[in-house]
Amino acid sequence: MTSIAPHIPVLLDEVVAGLAPRAGETHVDGTFGAGGYTRAILRSGAHVIAFDRDPDAIAMGRTLAGENDGALTLIHDRFSRMAEALGERGVEQVDGVTLDIGVSSMQIDQAERGFSFQADGPLDMRMEQAGMSAAEFVNNADEAEIADVLHELGEEPRARRVARAIVAARPITRTAQLAEVVRRALGHRPHEKKDPATRTFQAIRIHLNAEIDELERGLAAAERLLRPGGRLAVVSFHSIEDRIVKRFLRERSGANPSGSRHLPDARSAGPRPSFEAVTKPVRAGEAEIARNPRSRSATLRVARRTEALPWGLTVQKEGRQG
Repeated sequence: MTSIAPHIPVLLDEVVAGLAPRAGETHVDGTFGAGGYTRAILRSGAHVIAFDRDPDAIAMGRTLAGENDGALTLIHDRFSRMAEALGERGVEQVDGVTLDIGVSSMQIDQAERGFSFQADGPLDMRMEQAGMSAAEFVNNADEAEIADVLHELGEEPRARRVARAIVAARPITRTAQLAEVVRRALGHRPHEKKDPATRTFQAIRIHLNAEIDELERGLAAAERLLRPGGRLAVVSFHSIEDRIVKRFLRERSGANPSGSRHLPDARSAGPRPSFEAVTKPVRAGEAEIARNPRSRSATLRVARRTEALPWGLTVQKEGRQG
């Protein structure tokens, strides 16, 4: 019997419906976190291989693994390496992959991890608890680099103003301190629904943890691992991430728009579609948003793997034949 999850993941019922796990199958939870999706998949009788780059998540998951008699395997690694990590363990194909992109509720709620300005803590934001911290970035990067990160990864329209304010306020070591610097730079009315510091915190976190690269590599790894008929479910919380998932599935399913009627259809010359049955984006309903405000920005996309080779392997084969 499994223990109660400390956090309910967003769109849980919809994710499980998209994955449709069955007894005897093998599923990958690429972002274990507090284990919410994993628990739901385990209840179907499937075996789950769960990845997380955060050592705290893996440590907390050991109790759950012990309660499930070998049905849960925990791997401390990035989900972008799932194909290599499973290959090393003799697993070549799986029946489902789920990815919940971004920071976990567990990480946000721990002030000492420095992901959120809701409670003051050290300016950290490192998912793996290693490498450059947020404090090191804001105190050492030049103004232009900070502005680029805020603009590209936070979609902050006044990135230069914020970057200039950050440089002027150095040294910055606490989450509350950084949030206040951003609020002063942009102006903040207490009644506003969205805190102006949100985009800055989001951008720095995505940059430090290389989350865009991780997502792109993770989608390609899932394509390699999923057997024909296998299901992919991806939950994202940011427009940049959702665009990457949307573009990947549109391209891999052959749904990119064709060219002019006077030109050949480029789709017929490329690799065969590796995904099909791509769902329309699914978002949380009013009841779930009221229960869990973090679900407001969540978007779920689900697709099914075809029998075609992964696109990367197709290109390699064609190159060798040429």
